Amino acid sequence: MAWLHTQNILPEDITITSIGDQSIYIVQSLQNAILAAISGALLAMSVVYLFLGNLRRTLIIGSAIPIAIMFTCILMGLGGLTLNVMTLGGLALGVGMLVDNTIVMLENISRHQKDKQFNLDASTDAANEVSGAIVAATSTNLSAVLPFLFIGGLTGLLFSELIVTISAAIFASLIIALTLVPAFAARVSNQPHSAIRRFIDGSIELLQTGYAKLIDFLLGYRLLVIAAFIISLIVAYPVFVSGKQIFLPKLDDGRITVRIIADSGISLDEMDQRTQLIEQLFAQQPETATVYTLLGGSVYGRSQRETPSRASITVQLKPMLARQISSGEWIKNMNQLITQHQLAGFEVRMSQRGIRGIRTNSGDDDISLRLQGEHYQTLKSLANDITDKMKRIPGLSNVSHSAEEQQFELAITLDRERAALLGVNLQDVKQATQVALEGITISDFIDGDKTYDIRLRLAQSTMTNPQDLESIILFPATERSQAIYLGSVCSIKLLDSASTIKRENQMRIVDLTASLTEGTTLGEALLSLQQLRQKISLPEGYTLYDGGSQQTLDAQQQLTTILLLLALFLVFVVMAIQYESLLNPLIIILSVPFAAVGVALAIDFLALPLSMPVWLGLIMLVGIVVNNAILLVEYIEQNRRQHHDINQAIITAARLRLRPILMTTISTVVGMIPLAMGWGDGAEMLQPLAITVVWGLSFSLLVSLLLVPVVYHLFHSIRLTIGKRTEPYQA
Repeated sequence: MAWLHTQNILPEDITITSIGDQSIYIVQSLQNAILAAISGALLAMSVVYLFLGNLRRTLIIGSAIPIAIMFTCILMGLGGLTLNVMTLGGLALGVGMLVDNTIVMLENISRHQKDKQFNLDASTDAANEVSGAIVAATSTNLSAVLPFLFIGGLTGLLFSELIVTISAAIFASLIIALTLVPAFAARVSNQPHSAIRRFIDGSIELLQTGYAKLIDFLLGYRLLVIAAFIISLIVAYPVFVSGKQIFLPKLDDGRITVRIIADSGISLDEMDQRTQLIEQLFAQQPETATVYTLLGGSVYGRSQRETPSRASITVQLKPMLARQISSGEWIKNMNQLITQHQLAGFEVRMSQRGIRGIRTNSGDDDISLRLQGEHYQTLKSLANDITDKMKRIPGLSNVSHSAEEQQFELAITLDRERAALLGVNLQDVKQATQVALEGITISDFIDGDKTYDIRLRLAQSTMTNPQDLESIILFPATERSQAIYLGSVCSIKLLDSASTIKRENQMRIVDLTASLTEGTTLGEALLSLQQLRQKISLPEGYTLYDGGSQQTLDAQQQLTTILLLLALFLVFVVMAIQYESLLNPLIIILSVPFAAVGVALAIDFLALPLSMPVWLGLIMLVGIVVNNAILLVEYIEQNRRQHHDINQAIITAARLRLRPILMTTISTVVGMIPLAMGWGDGAEMLQPLAITVVWGLSFSLLVSLLLVPVVYHLFHSIRLTIGKRTEPYQA
């Protein structure tokens, strides 16, 4: 703006105020994603230091994170990706997963270095011991998320860059864990420990001993342990079919759209006075940044409509960190204040729009129904009745239909018989009404380099109602005849008519729309509307059907189910190829569904609706939760190759693998906590995904530590009992 003034493009008395700037919101979202990634990396490093107690080993992890991010950015550049909310969010999610492979490698090298004199030998043996598990875990992670890359439509458009970023980060972590980490860790020697460090190490050893005894005890109650987990899964299942679904979370960018509708026939001045009252209420709120009003119609591109009884207000709230309430709570407070003023004849509809450019139905609101039929008046009457019933449904607001907006028009009907008797034709009537209402151009006026039309018309003050039109003289009085007025040959009526006419498949339709209130999910609202539609009896030839929202949710459910099953299948196939066996992959894959128990706890405790990010998180969990099970089963197999008894092999593996399992799980969870907290603008899209992974992975820790050893013991005991030759030793 300053540049425009300095170039004398804008006069000094002209001020331009920005009422909306999406770049500010985008920059804030990117900054929050970067902050989540950095804070997640620092928290993950803190977990490593807590367990290993060596600053140099912690710095190995710390150096591996930026190197992996740099490698990820290179892969993103080769794929033509840019730094945006999705890719940076993928990096923030991937930070916790980046350290998994490096932690497993570093912890195993650290353990071997305590028992061997030469660090190089310890590093080599330790790397060989866990490299297979690391490759298997990374392969399963990639196989679980890669199917998303082959999906088109809106889901593929939104999440493809996120998946590519996470996949690149996982692949980068594999390369670094197999190359840089062993090279760095081999040169780190064990240092004398302080009293605090000895206390922490002693506590971990005590925890390992207690866990080994617990596994020894649970092996005697295998069926009871399995039954307990199965019951928990059965209890959690109803959460995923409860109907509390939405397609995508709403991004709280603070932009509120307000529509003001008054009774037809209101003057523009009275509409302005009432609108200014509402403007003042909005401007007085501490959360309000700007208020922009358009009165007397609407403007869309180069087209405009003049409707005195309509006004729209765009309210931009301050950023999330600068206000104490959400946009939904702000709308609720404003509705209460407007209700107190009792604006008779006025209806104020406020809504918070979703992601711009993304529509899940045929309307412009959260809910859309369509009423189809032949006669307009019947459609309007039915629409009024249905919207009245919709207003009684809890959770719906701003209920309206497209036929409620009316406009007045003059209907001038010529009495042809009387006009013929009086010698009046249609052209005379047309010319008279045109001059009276619109005027005709009779000449032009030239002023310098500008030309102005000279229009001849009757004074507007003389044409205020239909009766005034009746007094228009078509032919003046003469000696032989009296004057002929327009009302003598025409009937003039003021009629109300539809401002817009909508059709679908060449049939007239009326759109019925509604907004969702805070805390109401799209699935719950659609279920209530489906019950309402079943109770409504429509005349023959009239149909009430969904405007697209139900179809969107059904397509999402079908897509995620296919992806989830495909992810399970691919993970199982990858493990079967690596192990050249079906038994151990089956044991590992059976632990995956129980991660849904943790997700169900999050959904119930946090009142989290089922959305596309939640389903994406569940699919990602398929590849993540198997990591700990692979690590445990891999070491059990190594112990059995050394001719250990199956019980002893399980107990020994459980004791030695407790620390890396705790480290990888806690570091991943802690690394995603900043994103799961949803701080700042733009966090609403990826917050459900992070919450899903955090809660699901946390519960899967119990599954890996308690259920996997028990199931392994059960399956292999059955195999030994029936006398078949076991093959796990080659797995």
